[in-house]
Amino acid sequence: MMAFVYLALAIVAEVVATSALKATDGFTRPGPSLVVVAGYVIAFYMLSLVLRTIPVGIAYAIWAGLGIVLVALVGVLAYGQRPDPPAVLGIGLIVTGVVVIQLFSRVSAH
Repeated sequence: MMAFVYLALAIVAEVVATSALKATDGFTRPGPSLVVVAGYVIAFYMLSLVLRTIPVGIAYAIWAGLGIVLVALVGVLAYGQRPDPPAVLGIGLIVTGVVVIQLFSRVSAH
């Protein structure tokens, strides 16, 4: 159960870091740059703890799927970036692909 708590923390840290990248202005602004670096350090540390118990394929699929959706949502809410229908479809296909791999592929469990 703790592995999924760590995975949730890893996802949140990664989404915060990725979302702050725009505010760094090419890493010329120290505050947002620190948020990005700290977020990625926390995210990868938490992910390393997750991988002790959850297979890497499953952990990465959850990470990627939720990360895509959450970063897109942050883009809408924080930056006013409205995805057009093809972008929404593409995000949906990525998430669907991750789900299909996890549900039907034996590769993800190895």
